[in-house]
Amino acid sequence: MQDNGGQVVTHRVITMLGRQEMDYLDKLGKDALFSTGHKLSYNDILRGLIDFAMEAGISGEMIDSAKSFKEKLSRLLSRLEIKKGGS
Repeated sequence: MQDNGGQVVTHRVITMLGRQEMDYLDKLGKDALFSTGHKLSYNDILRGLIDFAMEAGISGEMIDSAKSFKEKLSRLLSRLEIKKGGS
């Protein structure tokens, strides 16, 4: 999102997900509903994941597939867990 003189500009993104991925998004939304009373939409979940990656400083360098992106995120999460003391 961009701020355009106080007005938020949004863009539509279309993605193709498999059944397992859709089931997982549904489960996240329902888990949120039953634990907090607020169901997360697909948009909320995807925006949260993107915001996390942006705030963590993830770049596209050395990423050539979904698999390499996942590996980069996994390495970041491992480093965060080590810094936290492992919870």
